[in-house]
Amino acid sequence: MISQLSWKVGGQQGEGIDSTGEIFAIALNRLGYYLYGYRHFSSRIKGGHTNNKIRVSTKPLGGISDNLDILVAFDQETIDVNSPELRKGGVIIGDSKFNPKAPEGADVRLFSVPFTEIAEELGTSLMKNMVAIGASSALLGLPAESFSEVVDELFGKKGQKVVEKNMEAIARGAEYVNKEAGGPIEELRLEPADGKKRMFMIGNDAIAMGALAAGCRFMPAYPITPASEIMEYLVKKLPEFGGTVIQTEDEIAAVTMAIGANYGGVRTLTASAGPGLSLMAEAIGLAGITETPLVIVDTQRGGPSTGMPTKQEQSDVNAMIYNTHGEIPKVILAPSTAEEAFYDTVEAFNIAEEYQVPVILLTDLQLSLGKQTVEPLDQSRVEIRRGKYLGGQELPELEGEMFKRYEVTEDGISPRVVPGQKHGIHHVTGVEHTDTGRPTEDPVIRVKQMDKRLRKLNNLKVDTPVYKDAPNEEADLLVVAMGGIRGAVTEAKERLEAEGVKVNQAHVRLIHPFPAAEMKELMEKAKKVVVIEHNATGQLTDQIKLHVGMTDKINSVLKYDGNPFLPGEIYNKCKELL
Repeated sequence: MISQLSWKVGGQQGEGIDSTGEIFAIALNRLGYYLYGYRHFSSRIKGGHTNNKIRVSTKPLGGISDNLDILVAFDQETIDVNSPELRKGGVIIGDSKFNPKAPEGADVRLFSVPFTEIAEELGTSLMKNMVAIGASSALLGLPAESFSEVVDELFGKKGQKVVEKNMEAIARGAEYVNKEAGGPIEELRLEPADGKKRMFMIGNDAIAMGALAAGCRFMPAYPITPASEIMEYLVKKLPEFGGTVIQTEDEIAAVTMAIGANYGGVRTLTASAGPGLSLMAEAIGLAGITETPLVIVDTQRGGPSTGMPTKQEQSDVNAMIYNTHGEIPKVILAPSTAEEAFYDTVEAFNIAEEYQVPVILLTDLQLSLGKQTVEPLDQSRVEIRRGKYLGGQELPELEGEMFKRYEVTEDGISPRVVPGQKHGIHHVTGVEHTDTGRPTEDPVIRVKQMDKRLRKLNNLKVDTPVYKDAPNEEADLLVVAMGGIRGAVTEAKERLEAEGVKVNQAHVRLIHPFPAAEMKELMEKAKKVVVIEHNATGQLTDQIKLHVGMTDKINSVLKYDGNPFLPGEIYNKCKELL
């Protein structure tokens, strides 16, 4: 029996590949296994190769695996494209309809199973994915009943007959493979899981849940891959909490509506990807100069322009730091797991209101759309902090004609009121202004207001600016990364440690202002530093060199072909550097 398995299903987009993987994974999640799933899909509605790779384990996971144990194929292209990942002795289960052929000379076992034929016998070829699930379950030694709860949830609304037909499809697929293979393949039998209930979600769902927990009650947004799921989740859930979602005509409208709602005292979120954030650049500056809280999610994807909308990349770092004309304070947080995405979203709202600045939550496609096991979230950790927000409070009578909304203070943060609040009248403008908001070009006032805004973040406090796993006082190597590749980095680190290499790990979670002191301390303890990132120019590497230095120690490992890093790739690159 094995403690870990890698399974993939592939075919043409639009023929149920995603739902096949989803049903398979949810059933195993209910049994208590840890899971990590990653979808490869085309930027089109239908057609083009797609696959869903799911890793199953009795222990926590952080990413997909290097190789593959089982490949379920609905066409020959799936075998041709994905078979190189199969380990020696791996298994292909192909639909007999296309007469599947294993690669010449490959040490794999091939089972040709009539997915489509069995499904048509049961009434519709659409059930071929259920036959494929049954075939997979037979090889793993999982009873068909393992899937009954999920099937009932998915198809129960269509009637009991539909549920029974789908369960029969699973049973028929299992029966066929059991005859062909003579029962489960022992080297593919999974050790029993612990049976504990855990969530199984994508990072975008965690962000949406974090927004709800933080008190967000409005989301204006324009749909875009890979951010749309945040909007889709909140469309269903926000009304239950008295909130609403508006699909705007474009990202400019979305961000300006978010600024307006925040100005009115409503915690508001908008989310997009690189192209949308480019359109938001001017409005982010408006939030900066008017000192209006603003939370934006940027789910990075392949660029530039439309680029590769459905592929992994981390190339928006520079754009998020520098994309606003002029100079404003802003904060950029970069979670690396779904749990962190939940808690960091809550913190993004707190920071935005406490410091009255734009906060960008920087994720990537792998984190946003990769589906992973998540331990129950701790609601007791959720704290709502609104800083100097005075909405709903009784204000003292005005000493002058207007409220000093932009009062020059020692910490750079001014008292904040909402429109219509008695004794809170003030002017709001995107041009430079006095402490009451009146437009001015007075050079003395300009300098005072500029300095006030820029010193806001001098005392910024973030719980974990850098995730550290650094037990070695003198490390051979410090591996640095950001975003959704943390699991792959951790696995590579463990392999190196097993060979006697002293490795420390750092994952940067506060991109801006950059945590220079924390990184300097870690880098001083390492002989070499390797920075792993998904872009072509080493954008995180450049931030480290700019803020910390030690350029002679730093090595950059880059990947920008649209595919996520595998643990073996990182391990091999680190070995080369050593």
